[in-house]
Parts: sequence; C-alpha cells; structure tokens
Amino acid sequence: MQILVVEDKATRAGFLNVVEKIYKGDKHYVRPLNSDIENIFNPKVNVFFKQGSAIRFILKDKGEVIGRIAAFVNEKKAYGYEQPTGGLGFFECVNDQKAAFTLFDAGVEWLKSQGMEAADGPINFGENDNFWGLLVEGFTDPTYGMQYNPPYYKAFYEPMAL
Repeated sequence: MQILVVEDKATRAGFLNVVEKIYKGDKHYVRPLNSDIENIFNPKVNVFFKQGSAIRFILKDKGEVIGRIAAFVNEKKAYGYEQPTGGLGFFECVNDQKAAFTLFDAGVEWLKSQGMEAADGPINFGENDNFWGLLVEGFTDPTYGMQYNPPYYKAFYEPMAL
C-alpha cells in the first residue's frame, strides 16, 4: 500500500472518485458534487485557510485508489482545548482495517507534525454544516449534504486515538 499526498490532477481525481468503488451498488448513497469538495481545499474559496492549513491523502494498492483522508488545523480553534486539536475528515476506504489505519496514521502523523496532540473527526475544514460526523445507525435514503458512510466505518473509528 502506498500513501500519496493530493497535489496534482491525478491524485485529486483519485481523492474524488474513490467513492465510486466504496459505494458501488449502494442505493442510499448520494454523491456530493466534486466542486463542493474541491472548494473546501481551495485557499481562494475557503476562508479557513487564513487561519489554518489542510492536507489530503489517497491510499493506493496495486495501482488502484482504495481510500482517502484529509487532515486540518484551524489555528483559532486548535488551542482552545486542553490539548492542541486538529481534525480528520473526508475518510473513505474499502472494508480493510489495515488500509483504514494506514489512512488514519497518515492524517495523525501530519497533525503531529503541525504540533497537534489530539484529533477530532470526522470533521470538515470549515463550517460544520456539511461533511461532519459518522453515521452509525439509520442507513436510509439521505438527502444531498447529509452524512452517509458504510456501516463498517464505525469499527474503524472506535479504536482511533493519537
């Protein structure tokens, strides 16, 4: 498995399109617009870049993207906790614990390199009205913008800690 930083057209496409693999055949999934996601990572659009930073990663296995994650630091909020706290979000991954933990480790290591001692997640680098939270029950038809994920994600998040 190989972790790559999202930094060019190919890795951006991998970050956006991995959901096709994860949600193939899931009648409940409503895919967000690529532009909605890309705007969060665009410093010209997202005002939170004035007070913080973000990074995105994809995970490849045998040449195929099998997961993604992003990590964020909001300087105005990070130091308002007992421990400096960053965020992890936009996690998507095939049903493979090793792959999931490889993604979490990449995000956590980046947060540590930014001086963070804890992580909140899943969250978004911006307002908390989209791309926040983990669905653990009620896997029914969501509307656009509602959080939705495979049920197996809960088991990946439960043991996570910095």
